[in-house]
Amino acid sequence: MDQTKQDEEYGYDLFPERNTGKHKKSLIRDSLFIFNHKCQVMLTFAMETSPYAKLLLAAMKNSGCKVLKDRHFSCEDCDGTVSGGFDAASSQIVLCQNNIHQQSHMNRVVTHELIHAFDHCRAHVDWFNNFKHLACSEIRAANLSGDCSFSNEVARFNFGLKEHHQECVRGRAVRSILAVRKISREEAQKIVDEVFDSCFNDHAPFGRIPHGNKDAKFAYREYANRDRYYANL
Repeated sequence: MDQTKQDEEYGYDLFPERNTGKHKKSLIRDSLFIFNHKCQVMLTFAMETSPYAKLLLAAMKNSGCKVLKDRHFSCEDCDGTVSGGFDAASSQIVLCQNNIHQQSHMNRVVTHELIHAFDHCRAHVDWFNNFKHLACSEIRAANLSGDCSFSNEVARFNFGLKEHHQECVRGRAVRSILAVRKISREEAQKIVDEVFDSCFNDHAPFGRIPHGNKDAKFAYREYANRDRYYANL
């Protein structure tokens, strides 16, 4: 496949530093090393303090996929429409240093992409050819990362009562697919609908939908103590 066409179809055009040989660093961008340093500091803080990230990192290590900060994360400049991505070809999480400016945002992006990495670790996900696999992971990431938490939805001025969380997850999954695959909105919505129920109800490794840090802390504590629990059965 033509490289340009492949980059566009798989979303790599959103991450110019992934396009080896195409992206030339400007003198201005080279001078903005502070973006990368800030990204690295926020990433370290997220990995060490976020209960969402800590649980996912522990679960991946337990599954034989230990995550190394310097190997599996990369702070890069991206297209202005995205905050992060999971590059399945390199098993690497991309963090958009030019678009992430707050710690809370970094925590959500790290969690969202770690859910993709966890799915990549535990299942044979065909990211590039099976849209249902991609949709399932996007549903899980939107559902479990806090993307659709009440506080985040209020900040976006999105309000609703009946099944608002489900609709938020559905909508964000559709938008994520459209960002990285050249398909119509109708097709993306159809794919999401086909897998929604089973993927929405897959809460691994949290065991529940963590609607905030408090829920995530309980889930992490339960996960950390699971061996002690099962030993007493």
